[in-house]
Amino acid sequence: MVTLKAEHIFLRALEPEDLDFLYTIENDESIWEVSNTQTPYSKFLIKQYLKNAYQDIYEAKQLRLAICKNHTHKAIGLIDLFDFDPRHRRAGVGIVILDLEDRNNGFGKQALQLLIDYAFQKLNLHQLYANIGSTNEASIKLFTIFGFRKIGIKKDWNFIGSNYEDEIMFQLINDKV
Repeated sequence: MVTLKAEHIFLRALEPEDLDFLYTIENDESIWEVSNTQTPYSKFLIKQYLKNAYQDIYEAKQLRLAICKNHTHKAIGLIDLFDFDPRHRRAGVGIVILDLEDRNNGFGKQALQLLIDYAFQKLNLHQLYANIGSTNEASIKLFTIFGFRKIGIKKDWNFIGSNYEDEIMFQLINDKV
């Protein structure tokens, strides 16, 4: 896959050198609520995942890309297309920027724009969707900037801490296909 570039960041395929970064993300409990993870991952399992990361999106039904600041190969986050469905031409989108200091700097915005362009122009998808917790104001703002529309609410969908939280479904239709 060609590296996707924006003004301050670029997206690239995962590399074996990303093992420690992925290990940190997958084992960060503060992210588990947005990634539907409930157990830690071993380095062994992540190594196995990285060995298969070369798979084509049509085979794996997922595309996970590292978000990197320009002029460095070090990942600061991940952006995913998941539940890729080529027949119905749709996929889910997820994004995470690991460090708080890298958030609110436009990196997520640039990464999402690159992924939307790639999904619609190269994969010829008709729609993208995102499932966002109702209290995740930063993600709601990010996705609505790009025209994702709220299409539904899953009531009491996620059990976080000792309370249930709604999850909002957002959708972006590619009207050019």
